Amino acid sequence: MANTWGYGAMTNSLGDIQNSKAIIIFGANPAVNHPVGFQHFLKAKERNNTKIIVVDPRYTKTAAKADYYAQIRPGTDIPFMYGMLKIIFENGWHDKNFINDRVYGMEDIMKEAKNWPIERVADVTGVDADLIVQITKHYAQNTPGTLIWAMGLTQHTNGSSNTRMAPILQLALGNMGVEGGGCNILRGHDNVQGATDMCCLSHTLPGYYGLSEGSWKYFAKMWNVDFDWLQGRFKDPSWMGKKGFTLARWWAGVLGENPGEDAIHNAGTRLKALFVMGNGITSTAQTKKVKEALDNLDLAVFCDPFVNEGAIITDKQNDVYILPAATQFETAGSVTATNRSAQWRTEVVKPMYESKTDQDIMFELAKKLGFFEQLTAGMQKGKDFVWPDDATNEIARTIKTIGLTGWTADRLKKHQENWHMFDEVSGRGYGEMTGEYYGLPWPCWTTSHSGSPVLYNINRSVKEGGMGFRNRFGLEHDGVDLLAGKGSAPKDSNNKDGYPEITKDNIEAVLKIKLTEAEKSKIGKNWKVDTSNIIAEKCMEAGIAPYGNAKARAKVWTFADPIPKHREPLHSPRTDLTKEYPSFADKKDHYRVDTRYISEQTKQDWAKDFPINLVTGRLVNLNGAGMENRASKYLAKLTPEMFCDIHPDLAGTYGIRDGSMMWIHSPQGTKIKVKAHYSFSVSNDRVFIPIHFAGVMEGESLLHKYPDGTAPYATGESANTVTNYGYDIVTQIPETKGGLCQISRA
Repeated sequence: MANTWGYGAMTNSLGDIQNSKAIIIFGANPAVNHPVGFQHFLKAKERNNTKIIVVDPRYTKTAAKADYYAQIRPGTDIPFMYGMLKIIFENGWHDKNFINDRVYGMEDIMKEAKNWPIERVADVTGVDADLIVQITKHYAQNTPGTLIWAMGLTQHTNGSSNTRMAPILQLALGNMGVEGGGCNILRGHDNVQGATDMCCLSHTLPGYYGLSEGSWKYFAKMWNVDFDWLQGRFKDPSWMGKKGFTLARWWAGVLGENPGEDAIHNAGTRLKALFVMGNGITSTAQTKKVKEALDNLDLAVFCDPFVNEGAIITDKQNDVYILPAATQFETAGSVTATNRSAQWRTEVVKPMYESKTDQDIMFELAKKLGFFEQLTAGMQKGKDFVWPDDATNEIARTIKTIGLTGWTADRLKKHQENWHMFDEVSGRGYGEMTGEYYGLPWPCWTTSHSGSPVLYNINRSVKEGGMGFRNRFGLEHDGVDLLAGKGSAPKDSNNKDGYPEITKDNIEAVLKIKLTEAEKSKIGKNWKVDTSNIIAEKCMEAGIAPYGNAKARAKVWTFADPIPKHREPLHSPRTDLTKEYPSFADKKDHYRVDTRYISEQTKQDWAKDFPINLVTGRLVNLNGAGMENRASKYLAKLTPEMFCDIHPDLAGTYGIRDGSMMWIHSPQGTKIKVKAHYSFSVSNDRVFIPIHFAGVMEGESLLHKYPDGTAPYATGESANTVTNYGYDIVTQIPETKGGLCQISRA
């Protein structure tokens, strides 16, 4: 079971935003969620007169700093961007050469954009047509422009289409692969990027290697374990290549055999145990289902510095364990920032009291389960291992796909020790760190490579972090060449045109070199499994990116929608539009769970009984499920109770007074009791609730269930008790940003 809530890697960096001439933000609130990083947005305004454009269902603190603000209806980002593209294409503002040389499938986007005249876009999105034109004109005519997004864009049933649409807008304008441009996706927590890179996903191996037999054999080799032993850990060999459950719907794995629940496909058995490390389980949508699943587990274990509220919401009395885990100050090792760069951390103090580090907890568990030797074999290499150095070096040896070869422990430590020798905008080092970028943003192809601060930049040599788009989908599709056009290779490349990913068979032809017999005997099958690293080293010398130089795909023929299409949320306030823009067909065995789409959307007229859009988000003083923050009396005092931002006109319709208690009801039959807070930040057809509270369930306090001395200073209803059913068609990320609710006076 793992998390598939990732929403893409940042192509540039927070510092690079200072190079932008225009900034457009979809479904993100960096002034609150990334307050330190937001300084770069403000510096861009000060230094470049950069205009900030915010597209968000709620008037946020980021919107307060914006030059243009569009209060979009939740779940209509694709029509908004198609509206922009139609205007861009009609006025010839698109970058024709960039599209011709470096993009595949843009003609299909142009065709779909014609279906979105500005009046239609205004009707669907709720944004004034003149404002859309103003935003588009300014953004298109002030390049480079950067596009920002976060979970407001991803947490929808078509979130994967949203996160394809945004880069397509950037590709159309030639804003990719340039300083001040790109897609700068803001990761929600510390090391989310690193967790994703290291396989907190249920459909890949670390480094995004697929679940093929070849990948498993490669990892068996790098982990120094027997492949047959590894395969024997599965029920049978076929399960080695199957996706697992996701964090979003782990609970379905427990409940899926029950009548009325979505069926599961898990070799005829339900999930029986849950082991949680550093994840606020109440941050998972459908809190009542989470509770029911916890109640039906055989074993539940929670490892956290503070009490994980999963242990509080359950009624299970036996075999529930809370293990005190050490904090980040009591551990060492690398984390990966939102811009793909590594940051080494040194242990400040030893783990206090009876707490243990995450790795020690895992090591003890592996010993009890009988595979500690195999778990650590790749680090040991015939000797005792040193944590975390040897683990870091094992990762560097293994992960070629995203280029982590250069991330050795010694290099990362040196960056930490000399962090003051790097420029805050470019990340470029000076003095002793000349020739490197801070944190060695991946791909960092070799142990001497500089790191890559701007993905897909062909204006730099590969040695200096340059590259084209990756070739990973073949050489042609529908008879069209997928490799980049002539003359569009990175600077100083031996091959000036597009080229395929580098393999043992084609390296000499593509790089225009000759290998020695000794090199041929050592070299791996391709760049992803070349443990000798000869391919990467030869590529650096020839100015070639090991992963090839191809065209970006505006069209993904393997997806349910080859090009992004608007599809109304499962619970839409516009029943008229669900007929014209219906959801997907129901999907069987979606990460082992049958998942409802069109059957849920058409089950009833949801808007009739649940007419109000439900918007969720974060607060500046809290984080995620709020376990750590609400345990601080200083942070808790800023927002001591769960609340709901509601427009006075909407509140008045229901007789709800400012500061009084109100109920919010979901289409799933759940409810929460919260304090009404009058606010003009939301329009009178939607409400906003923060996501950081727990400790109250449908009006009932759970304070009595906390172990003595562990209750936080602030408790409240979990927003996820009323977030709606709905999961992305590709990633299964929950649709927490496009739901409906009903309200009443408490």
